[in-house]
Amino acid sequence: MHKHLLCPERLREVPEQFSWLDHRLVSDHRIDTCSHQAAALYLFLVIVGDSKGLSYYSNASLMRRLGMTEHMLDTARRELISAGLICFKKPLYQVLSLDARPQKQELGRGGPMSLGEIMTRIQEAQS
Repeated sequence: MHKHLLCPERLREVPEQFSWLDHRLVSDHRIDTCSHQAAALYLFLVIVGDSKGLSYYSNASLMRRLGMTEHMLDTARRELISAGLICFKKPLYQVLSLDARPQKQELGRGGPMSLGEIMTRIQEAQS
């Protein structure tokens, strides 16, 4: 299969710290918006991706390796795309750079919040 970048302007590079897993996933709270299934899919795609973040695994293979149903996989993939962490054009995945800082929604603005954001706010309120 011929692989090509889906989003060349977001080609990932090794971050200044030591790993492919960029610390901004935590410091920018990007991982907070992901379900466990989305985080597992992201980790798998980072592990199997080539130097440009590209990989191609079938739905069947991903479901088997990650213990997901088709619905769970589709939901996880949509979460990662929505969070700006991956691009997908069947069968090709691209793990994206984290160059663009996500916009934080202000409390009370009426915008949608992920379950992770809701849980974080509950925990912060209880502290």
